[in-house]
Amino acid sequence: MNKNLPHIVEPLLTWFDDNKRELPWRRDKEPYHVWISEIMLQQTRIEAVMGYYARFLDALPDVESLSRVDDDALMKLWEGLGYYSRARNLKKAAITIMEEYGGTFPQTYAELVKLPGIGEYTAGAIASICFDEKVPAVDGNVLRVIARIQGSKENVLLPQTKKSVTGQLKTIMPQRAGAFNEGLMELGELVCLPNGAPLCDSCPLKEHCTAYKKGLTEQLPVRVKKMKRRRADKSVFYITAADGRIAIERRPDTGLLSGMYQLPNVEGFHTEKELREILREWRIEPTDIIFTKEAKHVFTHIDWYMKAYHVTAKGQPEHFIWVTTDKLKDSYPLPTAFQKLL
Repeated sequence: MNKNLPHIVEPLLTWFDDNKRELPWRRDKEPYHVWISEIMLQQTRIEAVMGYYARFLDALPDVESLSRVDDDALMKLWEGLGYYSRARNLKKAAITIMEEYGGTFPQTYAELVKLPGIGEYTAGAIASICFDEKVPAVDGNVLRVIARIQGSKENVLLPQTKKSVTGQLKTIMPQRAGAFNEGLMELGELVCLPNGAPLCDSCPLKEHCTAYKKGLTEQLPVRVKKMKRRRADKSVFYITAADGRIAIERRPDTGLLSGMYQLPNVEGFHTEKELREILREWRIEPTDIIFTKEAKHVFTHIDWYMKAYHVTAKGQPEHFIWVTTDKLKDSYPLPTAFQKLL
């Protein structure tokens, strides 16, 4: 453990007592209030949450009402916050609390973390703030503060870094565990700001901060994202007219493969009936739809999985470009992904 960490506890608690913001979910230690606020605050700014929080509690003031709410009404209350699975998990957890805990909120980290949608951070926040359990609550703000205190160049986006920080904080948790956790979060939101612009002169921990002393605040924390690959399924049409010409179209001027040409395609895999409906929407009257092959194409951040269909069409609607195979080969840039299907 970094030698600076044990020295941050008292100055942080003193600073938090003097500087903490008056927020509606801090008016009491009711776990339902803390829980709703923490879920809402994930990926959303405090200013944006205030109105949502008030409306939500007005409509659903307790666990029981949340467990019984109509799904459409719940989604309406959550509308605009995004990440709608979080709202669904709130209801699932409320039902669990009613059925398995008799409507009484679980009071330990070990029980809280079992509930749907409650991860390590949220469980730590509720357990420490509401029940004084000595467990850390490590979010992005906390990781940033601790990285700068320690002068750590570990990638804060890696699970092992979060696990390490959590373990170290656990060894210094004071009796006022909730205030300590909230203090770290508050310091990260108000003083130890991201993007290389911390307000070090206002920081109660600057005397114990390696980044401040060594001029590393702009370099820390280290955040190296590992790109998460996406999958896209596509149905691709090789449409030929009676004269043998092939239908192609130009891709948009921005985005993936911008400005190139492509075989007509749609997202997803479909039944033959659905394929015929798609073709009719394009004013293509197919005489035959024949599955020809499957192919995969790997881009930097996305994998295309394609199923190709040969379509013999009556007529040549003008919203497509109709070209001969030679013209296609010589004059139109067709991405490799589509060339695999020719």
